[in-house]
Amino acid sequence: MVLTGLILAFLALTTLFLSNLSGQPLRRPPIPLVNTNFLDTATVRRSYADLVRAGEDLSDFDCYACHEKGKPPPLRYDTNQNLIVPKEHSDIVMGHGSHGRNNNCFNCHNETNLELLQTRDGRPVKFADSPSLCGSCHGPTYRDWEAGAHGRISGYWDRSLGAVERKACVNCHNPHSPHFPSRPPAPGPHPLRPVATASVEPGPNH
Repeated sequence: MVLTGLILAFLALTTLFLSNLSGQPLRRPPIPLVNTNFLDTATVRRSYADLVRAGEDLSDFDCYACHEKGKPPPLRYDTNQNLIVPKEHSDIVMGHGSHGRNNNCFNCHNETNLELLQTRDGRPVKFADSPSLCGSCHGPTYRDWEAGAHGRISGYWDRSLGAVERKACVNCHNPHSPHFPSRPPAPGPHPLRPVATASVEPGPNH
């Protein structure tokens, strides 16, 4: 009898659902639009290679417009051995690491040729090839970047269909202060129905 009653109840519910006795279509809540910032494919920064390809002004990279060739610029430090950034470079915030030992210009810049960078073992690196400089200290992250697990790759999985573009480290990280700031997460899938929220009864102190 119980089984028969359950079957009849389910049949009644099925009939009610199929016949839509109320005659009113089920109203869905409006779906809010996704903030267009989450749809922007541009990186937060532009690398030297990007500027070259776009034919942009590269005067900021012309070190010898001010510095003398063949003469390394002198570095000055305060009493706590912190680098004093010259007023000509006041827009640069030195924050490469929490211990301050990396806040030395010549850890990355070639002191005898300011148009080049240099790895930790002294190999010269062009500005357009800066990821190899980053990889000379950040080996595991560099291997992840080469494999596509870190950073961003655009293009085709099937290389026969087209080229692949791998963004450089400096497309996301400021080389002088590389800590990437936190960002709000993108919205999750919309449930397409009202979400019930639990009501909280006021306590004795409210």
